[in-house]
Amino acid sequence: MNNSPVDGSVREPVEERLRAALAARANAVGPADLRPLRPPVDALRARRLPLRGTVVGLLALAAVAALVLFTLHGGGSRPAPPAHHPRPTVGTPSPMPSSASPTPVASPSAPAPHPR
Repeated sequence: MNNSPVDGSVREPVEERLRAALAARANAVGPADLRPLRPPVDALRARRLPLRGTVVGLLALAAVAALVLFTLHGGGSRPAPPAHHPRPTVGTPSPMPSSASPTPVASPSAPAPHPR
């Protein structure tokens, strides 16, 4: 048995036996031992279901987070509506304040102003 390979390196006996065993096994396999080629439909479908569930779950989580965010953020900024009295009050209307100062009215018993 010659232990010198083509490239000039020295091979160990264990390596030679492994190479011989692998070559014998490879030569033992023929076309009758191979099964027909079929597309991997089941593997693709098995991966698609968890992916679809993950995407649906993430979208649902994002919708809930957006709802909570808008509810908490938008709820505090709206002012409360004004309070209304349960029964309308009936009374005299108060006079409208005017910006002009009222002119004094002369009393009939007051002396008339003198012309100068």
